[in-house]
Amino acid sequence: MRFIKDEEFIRGNCPMTKEEIRILTIANLELEEDFNLLDIGAGTGSVSIQMAKLCPKGKVTAIEMDEEALEVIKVNKEKFQAHNLEVIQGEALEVLPQVQGEFHGIFVGGSGGNIETIIKEYGKKLIKGRKMVLNFITIDNLYKAMDTLKELKYKVQCIQVGVSKTVGNSYMMKAQNPIFIVIATKVG
Repeated sequence: MRFIKDEEFIRGNCPMTKEEIRILTIANLELEEDFNLLDIGAGTGSVSIQMAKLCPKGKVTAIEMDEEALEVIKVNKEKFQAHNLEVIQGEALEVLPQVQGEFHGIFVGGSGGNIETIIKEYGKKLIKGRKMVLNFITIDNLYKAMDTLKELKYKVQCIQVGVSKTVGNSYMMKAQNPIFIVIATKVG
C-alpha cells in the first residue's frame, strides 16, 4: 500500500487534509478494494484520491462547493489517474438527491456549518456496521458532531492528533493545527 505524500498533490490556495491525518483517517475507515465511499467537503481531493487509489474496484464520490477547490480536485484526479472518483459540485445538503446508493464509508472533512444535518442525512446512506470518520479543527464543531452521533446511537470514539515537522537547517519543529478525528460506527 502506498500513501501519497503532501508535496505530490497540487494544492493551490485550498485547504488540504495533511498526510499524517489523511493516513489515520483512511486507516480508521478500514477500506477494502471494492468499497463505495463518500467524501463530503473534499477540498483539494487528497482524501478522495487516496481512497480511490486504495479501492481500485470501488468508487469514491467527492462533494465540494468551492470553485477553486473543484478545479484543484480535477487536476489532482487527472494527475493520479483516479478514474473511479466522481466529483459532485455543490453544497452537501443541496446535492443530496444526486448522491445515489449506500456507502461502506463516509469521510466528512468540511461541513459549511451544517454538521448536524449532514450527519443525520448522509448517515442514512451508510451501511450498518460501517464507519463515518470526521475531522475537526474547532471544538464547537467537534461537540456538535459527537452530540449528534451519540443521539443517533452510533458507537463514537475521538482521537486528537498533533503533528510537528522539522523545518530549515536547524531542524526547528513547526507544529500543525491539532486535529480531532471522530470515528463513528453505525450500529442501528
